[in-house]
Amino acid sequence: MDWDNVRIFLAVAREGQLLSASRRLGLNHATLGRRINALEAHLRTRLLIRKPSGCELTAEGHAFLASAERMEAEMLAAQARTGKLDAPVEGTVRIGAPDGFGVSFLAPRLGELIARHPRLRIQLVPVPRSFSLSQREADIAITVEQPSQGRLVCSRLTDYTLGLYASVDYLARAGEPQEIEDLRKHARIGYVDDLIFSPSLNFTGEIMRDWDAAFEISSAIGQTEAVRSGAGIGILHDYIARQDPGLKRILPDLFIRRAYWTNYHESLRDLARIRTVVSFLQEIVGQHRHIFVSE
Repeated sequence: MDWDNVRIFLAVAREGQLLSASRRLGLNHATLGRRINALEAHLRTRLLIRKPSGCELTAEGHAFLASAERMEAEMLAAQARTGKLDAPVEGTVRIGAPDGFGVSFLAPRLGELIARHPRLRIQLVPVPRSFSLSQREADIAITVEQPSQGRLVCSRLTDYTLGLYASVDYLARAGEPQEIEDLRKHARIGYVDDLIFSPSLNFTGEIMRDWDAAFEISSAIGQTEAVRSGAGIGILHDYIARQDPGLKRILPDLFIRRAYWTNYHESLRDLARIRTVVSFLQEIVGQHRHIFVSE
């Protein structure tokens, strides 16, 4: 199999268009099309569906993409071992992250990464659930627990803390709790229990038994907005809630400590774009580590 044809296929798959890929590679559009045809002929299957709006991967194309990226990783590893690694930082990297971290922290800062590497495309998927790296739902996953299985490269990104918060308006109306038992007299906001995807997100039991929230939201951002609106008292991420002067930390001696972890499949270890994004995540979190932990 001709590696150059595989490399061209990767560029088309990442760009989604033959024309964009030809510009990136510096190849004539017709030449690029012939190389894709040659690869499909060699594999005896169709990898791409070509449409006026762009190219879509067939089922076989998706399957081959995973193999092609493993080939790319092996090629980069071989170049690194021979001291000839000069891989450009380009292509698409999808980051899966909890919604609080993804929306409040990452989204405002990833533009700097794109400015450094204009040929890099970032997809941020900030939702309140876990991600399957083996099924390629994300290239890099930020998780709230260290995975215990799978061929993953995992590192601790940062610790973070959570505390009890209420809006200033709510406290003026309902009074401020002075001890834990006082919370029973107040409206409480929490997660939807049967949608908690990780035991580490079951915060309420560490504050008091029978939290019994009247308002349940399966999103950290949603809970923050509910508390901000004056709907009740909630357990919020300190790095999010402390940015809002309309929110007040109550019972400040109570806090919950957790950690974020960075994970990616070991087959992606030698990809320049993966290494670059992971390094950037570590860099920006390190610069702002003071906001994550309330001492």
